[in-house]
Amino acid sequence: MKGSTAYTSILKRGLHIGLLPEMAAAVNPSTPIALDHDLGVLPEAGRRLTVAQYAEHVDDLAARLWAAGVRPDERVVIYKTANADHWMLAAAVSRIGAVVVNLSPALDATTVGVLIERVGRPTLLTDGDKLDVLAEVPLADLTERVITSAGDRPGALSLGELAGAPRVRPVVRPIDEAAVITHTSGTTGIPKLVVHTARTQGLRLIPQWRLLGLMRRKETVAIHVPFVHSRMVAAMSLALLREYPVLLLRETDPAVVAEHFLEHRPALVEALPNSLMEWEGLTEDPRMPFASVKVFSSTFDAIHPGTMSKLLKASGRRGALFFQIYGQSEVGPAVGRAYFRHSAHKANGRCVGWAMPVGAAKVRVVSRDGKRPTEQNPGRIEVAWPGLAKTYFGEQERYDSNRKGQWWGTGDVGYFTRFGCLHMLDREVDMIPGVKSSLEIEDVVLSKLGELSELVVVQGPNAEAVPVVCTVDDKPLDLGRWRAAVAAFPQLADPVQIPQSELPRTATLKVQRLALARRFAQHTEEQA
Repeated sequence: MKGSTAYTSILKRGLHIGLLPEMAAAVNPSTPIALDHDLGVLPEAGRRLTVAQYAEHVDDLAARLWAAGVRPDERVVIYKTANADHWMLAAAVSRIGAVVVNLSPALDATTVGVLIERVGRPTLLTDGDKLDVLAEVPLADLTERVITSAGDRPGALSLGELAGAPRVRPVVRPIDEAAVITHTSGTTGIPKLVVHTARTQGLRLIPQWRLLGLMRRKETVAIHVPFVHSRMVAAMSLALLREYPVLLLRETDPAVVAEHFLEHRPALVEALPNSLMEWEGLTEDPRMPFASVKVFSSTFDAIHPGTMSKLLKASGRRGALFFQIYGQSEVGPAVGRAYFRHSAHKANGRCVGWAMPVGAAKVRVVSRDGKRPTEQNPGRIEVAWPGLAKTYFGEQERYDSNRKGQWWGTGDVGYFTRFGCLHMLDREVDMIPGVKSSLEIEDVVLSKLGELSELVVVQGPNAEAVPVVCTVDDKPLDLGRWRAAVAAFPQLADPVQIPQSELPRTATLKVQRLALARRFAQHTEEQA
């Protein structure tokens, strides 16, 4: 089987992650997969696998889950320590026709308990460490059964003890039924559970299949995204079907990442924006760990132009580019654009891109006040295409309230330029009176002050724009340099400096702006 044939099959029949490893092995069984850590469920497997071995492990784990009592149409919540085996276990669950519910290991016990209850007595697939976290959650009342992938506990079935279970035939779910459930970032409270089908997952590969066509040779793809995220499904599918060696990264420590990049020399790096910011210091490493990178890619959040410029200048490849995709879990990739070495530093970070190729999403901006959306009067960004998520599990009314026919409201505000570029200015809930775009301010100031590691502008208790700053190594902020850098933004209040470790973040490392704003409001009330 060729990769293009498998891709065509997915577009017709949908993307079933339980079948993907087997399909990829049929394309090329020797495609290598490297890890920067041991698999929790199969520590003896090592850190170097072929796709054929990977597929064999998924088949084995599917048999163990079947032996544990999991059956088609059941929902299986996977909440475990961050590890590449999460995606492997998800594929195994899917392979026997059950529905995967991926929960981030960053979620706290209370939130996990609420989401498990919403799912309705699922099987919980976890590990010993996370069972300790959930010690106060009444799992016996909320779940059908508890299975551990590592770290056995009393009352839980152990996958390790089910080794050698008889293999079972794969079960393929209907193309428009729930296949994988992920959750939103939770920036505004308890996350929503987003339902993806085999059809929606397959359609989301279309625009990105073409992007990978930029890589003419079978070079390594380094992936550093949460293993639980819907983006992981697309990233793994695309890389394996195109026969690209894969490097799966869990560690964020720049020194560790540099060693792996020097060893594997990836040509494409996909990572969270905040991870890329954390790795900026590697651009000055004389060993040039980014020298081999042809394409940098990020899809989770807007990334600052200064970061893109530094990364691109650290590449030794001709025509190196940074490709940014704007989208969200509910819509997949909506628009995108490429940035290049000699112009990234001058780019407007609010320009998130143009419409994707034929077959991808449609995007429009709808007026909020009856007037034409403009830079000064942004409208609501909406997306339409068959790749939209099917629903919010257990919250159909909430989903319906955000959808108008074929159009889905992203919650962001922006406008189109006369050249057709979509500019995203802010989340609507984060808008501050008198501030055109908090994100734009952050882009500009971060580009001027290299000593800042993070800057977040939030609304204060009196509707003022409060800049929250974090510095490299938590050094004191130079107020003189700060005032010079923000001279064009007189609406800003005095800066508030906090350690970067105190920033409230989501599972994908986005700053929880509303939580940060509530902190200031609470502090003001306490002082009153």
